[in-house]
Amino acid sequence: MQFHFVIRALLAILLSAAFYSFASPVYAQSAEKAYLGFDANEYPGDAVLPHLRRTFAFAGYWLNSPPGAGANEPNGWTGKRSVLLENNFGFLVLFNGRLDRELAISQNPAALGAQDAQLAVDAANREQFPVGTVIFLDQEEGGRLLPEQMTYVLHWTDRIHASGFKSGVYCSGIPVKDGKYKTITTAEHIRSYAENQDITFFVYNDACPPSPGCVYGKTAPAPSSSGTRFATVWQFAQSPRRHEFTTRCAATYDKSGNCYPPAVENLEQAKILLDLDTASSPDPSNGR
Repeated sequence: MQFHFVIRALLAILLSAAFYSFASPVYAQSAEKAYLGFDANEYPGDAVLPHLRRTFAFAGYWLNSPPGAGANEPNGWTGKRSVLLENNFGFLVLFNGRLDRELAISQNPAALGAQDAQLAVDAANREQFPVGTVIFLDQEEGGRLLPEQMTYVLHWTDRIHASGFKSGVYCSGIPVKDGKYKTITTAEHIRSYAENQDITFFVYNDACPPSPGCVYGKTAPAPSSSGTRFATVWQFAQSPRRHEFTTRCAATYDKSGNCYPPAVENLEQAKILLDLDTASSPDPSNGR
């Protein structure tokens, strides 16, 4: 009688474990190693890097002026690769692409894509990134891309590959309506047109959920938790926060609506605006 009770108890435990291994997303994600990183339009300053490294494994690195920068505003990241290496950071190498209004004016998005890719390659060489480094094109506008946008992206990635570097795309992983009972993400749209290209995807999805908000947990969320299963990097928090997507996690952001790094004593300049990223590698661009 006691023997049968023990057997039944053991079976119950095994069945429960089997159920949770398939049904629990937390359990499933725990096997996927992830690393926390950040990207910021403004260079945080040499003095802050050792403090940021306590929390972050990698940093975004702009090869050209980041979004929102003025025409004559210098790129503060230029020439800082060696300082980041000294602080043992991995790299998320970024190139700011064109908005659709710029492509419409050019009337030749294919040529502009190839031209901008060459600018990215030249900048990567000047910054002494090794051949094979993944350079991510910043595609800010989401949803289904217009024909000129897709042409620009694909000619950009083609030229990057031809140069010996590897191409990546930063784009939206947020589903948007795409006809009756259908949705699409920018990442899915680009991937469907680039099946023959080896493109690495860095998606943004700051909607809560799946995003936890502006948090620095002991375990970084897995990139696949973004909703884009093929994402290698996931940007899960932005500064300033977008209210329409972040209502459920608003309390995780500063009262200003921004995402700041963990408190750093006696370093007021550490109040830098961050976007939070997670990746499957501590050096997602392989830029060391």
